[in-house]
Amino acid sequence: MQLYTDAATEPLTKRSAAGILLIDQGRQHQYKQPLPVGDNHTAEFLAAIAGFKTLLDTFGPGQSVFFFTDSQVVAESVSKAYSKNFNVELQTLLHLQDQCQVVITQWIPESENHGAHQLAQQGLHLKL
Repeated sequence: MQLYTDAATEPLTKRSAAGILLIDQGRQHQYKQPLPVGDNHTAEFLAAIAGFKTLLDTFGPGQSVFFFTDSQVVAESVSKAYSKNFNVELQTLLHLQDQCQVVITQWIPESENHGAHQLAQQGLHLKL
């Protein structure tokens, strides 16, 4: 199972949205959703949390997951299991990841995260 997440934030309004792309046995499952107003780093954590919640709700616990994010802050925080500024969000994310059999987290450049990025952009334009 592959999970790609991304967040998009409008600089002026601070509105954010998550893009979530799940790939299971070659089949894509696409999700987008609004996130609470805030900064982009927080939104990236919230997008990852939403991604793992969606994965667990859809496929259940015990999955083996390759998790891809273009947020270095998220990837490094997960790797170290530590974040000075986003500890609450990180602990929530790690708790969700603990419900999976194994999670391999990989930072990827934004240019390789098109699917989740497009979904996050679309999520910004959802009518609330």
